[in-house]
Amino acid sequence: MRRNGALIRGIQWIVVLVYAVLILVPIFLPLPDETAHIWSNLTLIAQFCFWGIWWPFVLVSMVLMGRVWCGVLCPEGALTEFASKFGKGRTIPHWMRWGGWPFVAFALTTIYGQMVSVYQYPKAVLLVLGGSTLGAMIVGYLYGREKRVWCKYLCPVNGVFGLLAKLAPFHYKVNEDAWRASYDTHGKKTIAVNCAPLVPLRNMKGASDCHMCGRCSGHRDAIALTWRAPTVEIVKVGRTNNNLWESALALYGLFGIAIGAFHWSASPWFVEAKQFIATWLIDRDIMWPFATNAPWWLLTNYPQQSDVFSWLDGGLVVSYILATAAVLGTALTALFAISNLVLGPWSRSRFNHLVQAAIPLAGCGVFVGLSATTISLLRAEHWPVDWANDVRAALLTVMTLWSVLLAWKVVGQHTEAFSRRVLAMLPVIGALALVNYAWLLMFWIW
Repeated sequence: MRRNGALIRGIQWIVVLVYAVLILVPIFLPLPDETAHIWSNLTLIAQFCFWGIWWPFVLVSMVLMGRVWCGVLCPEGALTEFASKFGKGRTIPHWMRWGGWPFVAFALTTIYGQMVSVYQYPKAVLLVLGGSTLGAMIVGYLYGREKRVWCKYLCPVNGVFGLLAKLAPFHYKVNEDAWRASYDTHGKKTIAVNCAPLVPLRNMKGASDCHMCGRCSGHRDAIALTWRAPTVEIVKVGRTNNNLWESALALYGLFGIAIGAFHWSASPWFVEAKQFIATWLIDRDIMWPFATNAPWWLLTNYPQQSDVFSWLDGGLVVSYILATAAVLGTALTALFAISNLVLGPWSRSRFNHLVQAAIPLAGCGVFVGLSATTISLLRAEHWPVDWANDVRAALLTVMTLWSVLLAWKVVGQHTEAFSRRVLAMLPVIGALALVNYAWLLMFWIW
């Protein structure tokens, strides 16, 4: 990869071109009717590529290969780095370095995407994905020099990708002894490496921040692509390399906001709440919440598709997602906190370490949630999809067992007493069961 950097850059620009076509052209086309097909309608092709294939399987790639997508294929990464090459090169402002941006960006993007029905309509795709791309280019132009400042601090999925990459079975490992020894090599010039995602190479631990672009491979004879057990980064590195924002992203983001975003359209609780509130409003002659005059860029508004959100609809969607995040996220936080206390006096670092064990199930949940869009598109084409729930059940089972294994190993890092390990595992298993119950509701009960 290091030797063929020019080829990789060429591939990136091909991806940028395809991305631009899929995001721009459909907005000039009429919305597909009931006679349109995936193979013949560009709007449906784009919808299937973005939400049926791209987003769910990019998540899979993080677990299998680390952040190769980020370093080799991501159009936003390529564009922000290109813009920074010819930009102002200003110092990255302090506010941009705030550790909470990955969580906030993910939350806002997910909720807003539901408000404008980003999975269904090209204009919403342009607004959400195109807006993110434009933001990446502006940040690249203003800050850094040939760096991916947007990717490092503001990308809405940077935090999610960083969590999932902890599970990857290989990474670029830094040999610190070899690095130190390289200083004693007289007469040998060391060529600096442009690490676009701003990773401090000498102190790099794990694969969470690395974009796997290969530029640093062989640097100072101290960095090499290395296989590892897919438990190492969470169990070993995660003991000291963890933070509260990662835990918030997992508990309130992937387990809370994401599940709420997938749930509301299938939830009978949502329907019951809407009927109750609508009746209450009508009884009091309060009619403005039923108006459907919100612009499409604020709430879904496509009368020709018989798909229009009233102010009541939009408010309930946001409220349902936030309520799900608050209830489910807090319940999970409490269970992991109990496990933390079983292991001894309260330790924030230990709490964060325990939460990292749930990453496999967190990533799997987003994947199976997105699979609803994939399956609905295939079903519309009369493809047989009876196997879908069996595959979902198998995935959730395997990822739950992986999380249990990680939790057992993580707990073992903090106590050697077998009885205490077992007691500490009980709340964790309860948390994983609660998450699985949420998916059971969506795919098997509702």
